[in-house]
Amino acid sequence: MTSSALDIAQTLIRCLSVTPEEGGALDALQELLQGEGFTCDRLMFSDEDTPDVDNLFARIGTRPPHLCFAGHTDVVPPGNPSDWTHPPFDATVDDGWLFGRGAADMKGDIACFVAATLDYLEKTGGTPPGSISFLITGDEEGPAVNGTRKVLEWMAANGHTPDHCLVGEPSCSETLGDTLRIGRRGSLNGEIIVSGVQGHTAYPHLANNPLPGLIGILDAYLAEPLDDGTPHFAPSDLQITAIETGNEARNVIPSQVTARFNIRFNANHTADSLKDILRRKAAEAIDSKGLEHQISFLPASHCFVTEPGPLVELMADTIRDQTGIEPELSTGGGTSDARFVKDYCPVIEFGLVNKTIHAVDERVEIADLNRLTGIYGAFIEGYFPRFTKS
Repeated sequence: MTSSALDIAQTLIRCLSVTPEEGGALDALQELLQGEGFTCDRLMFSDEDTPDVDNLFARIGTRPPHLCFAGHTDVVPPGNPSDWTHPPFDATVDDGWLFGRGAADMKGDIACFVAATLDYLEKTGGTPPGSISFLITGDEEGPAVNGTRKVLEWMAANGHTPDHCLVGEPSCSETLGDTLRIGRRGSLNGEIIVSGVQGHTAYPHLANNPLPGLIGILDAYLAEPLDDGTPHFAPSDLQITAIETGNEARNVIPSQVTARFNIRFNANHTADSLKDILRRKAAEAIDSKGLEHQISFLPASHCFVTEPGPLVELMADTIRDQTGIEPELSTGGGTSDARFVKDYCPVIEFGLVNKTIHAVDERVEIADLNRLTGIYGAFIEGYFPRFTKS
């Protein structure tokens, strides 16, 4: 594998690293980086009821400041390969585009920050004035239990906590450079179970239908906005994702019904404060109906923002200088592994255009691979002078 972004991206795409399989992608990166002077650690982590996950940490330099690039080589399944214009793991170049699962999310981004770093090291004689590292997981598209979170814990325990981190998630919406993510909304998933008494629909007085109780709770949840947003975040939003009765008969009142929901929340809330609100509203809505209910929650992803300052300004200035575009400072989109990084150092996200991620014919313009490599390279060149203490 050569060190051009296109060659690295093609090598990675050809690795069948559908989460949680490593598929040879980390092996390829490790071989390349060790040959360029990086010290590499392969970190396999396990946990109950989740698959084992292989991760890679690579670092060159021992001094501060320490800049970490983070990303993932695992990808989502491609679906039916026959639906693709080109086989999803062939990494085909066609008419200026690179096709393949992971081209945009995010093997292409990894290829760009690796290529930019190697270009920078060649200019500086192979030794940075501080440290550069790569945190590459195989668990971002999976449960996210045995990946970045545990690698960061290992890094902290072994003296590798970075000063700043750039996550190479595909952040841009239409054009490379249009979006720089400085935070993410939190995400809270919940489930409500309402229990009543089963019966015949012709004799409702002998039953107690849980559906009106559930509907009452959901109405209470949706009756008014959770908030009006913040300077960096849109209003928090609750979406009902499923309602289930398990009832196939048309003349039976069910004994139990379930609803699931997701809240994307901003800095006006924490997961715990939202849980208190939801429990209170549910209890008030169902109090007079003689029904039982319970609410449970999955572990939450917490909201965070990296306030505009030296790190954000450096990347925004670099994007503007390299593309002529003023990037939007955004906290939109789903969750990412930046939610773990923010507990250790300031973190931002910038990468390729995300229009085809997780889709059939996922692809990236080769010109964008070259442009992103240039942006990352200029960012590295600006990083050390700005953050090296005199």
